Amino acid sequence: MSRVLYISYDGITDPLGQSQVLSYVIELSRNGYNFVLLSCEKLDAYKNNRGLIEKLLEGTNVKWVPIFYTKKPPILSTLYDYWKLKRKAISLHKANKFQIVHCRSYIPSMIGLWMKKKCKVKFIFDMRGFWADERVDVGLWDLKNKIYKGVYSFFKMKEKAFLENADHIVSLTLAGKKEMDSWKHIEKLSLPISIIPCCADTALFDRRKIKLEAMQNARQELGIRADEPILTYIGSITWYLIDEMFRFFIIYLEKYPEGKFLFITHASADFIRSRAKAAGVSMDKILIVSAQRSSVPALAILGHFSIIFRKPAYSTKAACPTKQGELMSLGIPIICNSNVGDMDMIVRQYGSGIIVDSSNDSDYRKTVDNMKKIMFDPDKIREGAIDYFSLQLAVSKYKSIYSSLLN
Repeated sequence: MSRVLYISYDGITDPLGQSQVLSYVIELSRNGYNFVLLSCEKLDAYKNNRGLIEKLLEGTNVKWVPIFYTKKPPILSTLYDYWKLKRKAISLHKANKFQIVHCRSYIPSMIGLWMKKKCKVKFIFDMRGFWADERVDVGLWDLKNKIYKGVYSFFKMKEKAFLENADHIVSLTLAGKKEMDSWKHIEKLSLPISIIPCCADTALFDRRKIKLEAMQNARQELGIRADEPILTYIGSITWYLIDEMFRFFIIYLEKYPEGKFLFITHASADFIRSRAKAAGVSMDKILIVSAQRSSVPALAILGHFSIIFRKPAYSTKAACPTKQGELMSLGIPIICNSNVGDMDMIVRQYGSGIIVDSSNDSDYRKTVDNMKKIMFDPDKIREGAIDYFSLQLAVSKYKSIYSSLLN
């Protein structure tokens, strides 16, 4: 059985790790691959969800090896995590003699590139977006600060090395691939890039499997009437335009005065309420719930539409919001902005929502009017998710990559 080391700086006990790491690895392990999954876990999430992950891994060919994430101080904590991950990866390789090291994003890829050169292991750079540029675009790294400018330059240099030395590269988006193909500083004529978007578990996110009782219980707990128009937002808000989404919601209320805005997220409820208050949204219109991944579909299905406004910036060419595939899988149309990865292309291709051209009240009112005029077919939207975002399709592509590297 082929031996693969999968390294993730994202925790498997986090929702993203469960949907975008664990689901792939478990399915691939059923296709003749023996995995060691090395991840960096946040302590609270680990304490809460360790048992769930261990249960999911029972009877699989996946061995989970967690280390713990260090939050502070900036930069030094990341260096410490890198050192811990690398030390553990070396000891695991001595015991397992891996054939492939599959690296999710940039920190793990520093280890993967080292293992390729020192241990002759095949290296997959699963880049998950333009990581260094994301941190600049979102304001985490201020390039006016010499330290952050140096860190940014370091990781752009590493990015170049990953692209030039990887045995295979995975991009989330076609827009990201096109951008990389245009880079003149990469000293390689043809990059071995596959496009694999953030998959959706179409079996979990299936409106037909959601029990009426679960929906009724969710409505009762949240105080939602069956006839109330609900706009939802699901997932992390780190990279998203919460102020603009609240501005849209104010326009939405002009047409749907009984409407409510439901956030299904692990983000700070106090932060969300503070931004709602700043936007002039009444607190009785805001609902916030934190839920286990398995409970998300019964909550998300309460929404008539879901909104995704992400900051359009250079790095978002390579961004693929996980929530898009999950919402499509439920047959829920989305309201989104343009120039974010392939999101608008997918919306047009599958008729799965409405694209807002610009963030002004006029376009928002036009969009709200269209929400009532356009008839969306939940079954066709779900078919689009199966065609583009299915876990089985992603697993098939990864299996093809693994097979080509081993042969």
